[in-house]
Amino acid sequence: MSIKLKKEFKPAKKEMRLAYNDTMVKLAKEDDRVVLLEADLMGSIKTSGFQKKFPERTINIGIMEQNMMGVAAGLNIRGMKPYIHSFAQFATRRAFDQLFLSLGYSDLNATIIGSDAGVSASHNGGTHMPFEDLGLVRLVPNMTVLEMSDPVMFEDVLTQLNDKNMLSYIRIVRKETLGVYEEGSTFEIGKGIVLKEGIDATIVASGMMVASALKASKTLEQEGINVSVIDMFTIKPIDKDLLEQYADKTGFILTCDNHNIIGGLGSAVLEALETHPVKVKRLGVKDRFGQVGPQDFLEEEYELTPQDIVKAVKENL
Repeated sequence: MSIKLKKEFKPAKKEMRLAYNDTMVKLAKEDDRVVLLEADLMGSIKTSGFQKKFPERTINIGIMEQNMMGVAAGLNIRGMKPYIHSFAQFATRRAFDQLFLSLGYSDLNATIIGSDAGVSASHNGGTHMPFEDLGLVRLVPNMTVLEMSDPVMFEDVLTQLNDKNMLSYIRIVRKETLGVYEEGSTFEIGKGIVLKEGIDATIVASGMMVASALKASKTLEQEGINVSVIDMFTIKPIDKDLLEQYADKTGFILTCDNHNIIGGLGSAVLEALETHPVKVKRLGVKDRFGQVGPQDFLEEEYELTPQDIVKAVKENL
């Protein structure tokens, strides 16, 4: 692992969906077993570039996500490496039984990408706003569960997974994100990343909440409160050793989830520390359904802003 943080919070150079297309084209050039599966969302995820170069390895299943899991299983049995994409609620909630049985229970390998994470679904509305996907996939035995913080991380993790035989789920924002890491950074799946050292508390975040946690840490520092910040991009298997280390160091951990407070990163941290003497509080969506709105409105509505993180830290010190 070799990471370098950006000095300023600016939109990343590339949307996540373009990072997906570009990385998949690169992988497909190097490995003729790579195959892309879609459920009628190629326009949304911008994989037309892949389709033009590799039409024989692009399969648009149509709006049949359950069937897509079965097709992926068959392709993997025949030696192919399926990469599956749909909006997160369709890739998990709609197709859960097929994902569980055809891929998980059958001990097969595939990479599932769930896009439009949490409030980033924005104007797609409540039916398309996944606050439950991490909770579902964490229940599949032996499945690796990841949430990407920016396109640099996404490209590196996709590349790594092509050489691993595992069933994995990657949660992403589909369009624009803030850039967290400099180009060339590399990441170790299964290991949390300490982005800032502090002694008063530890903020553990994933996905778009990482940038919010870093912003909050700067505000807290101006008020004399020094917190550690950890990017826990691998939610399962979670880095228990690192959590225990920072539990002992700071005595208080705040988790930050763009997900239902039940079942997501916060729940995974609590499970990892269930026998460890430390105070843990979860910031996230408080068991509510999604709704239509601009992302900044939704972040305020569901109390996911940097100001909410600052408030949660100060209330629990």
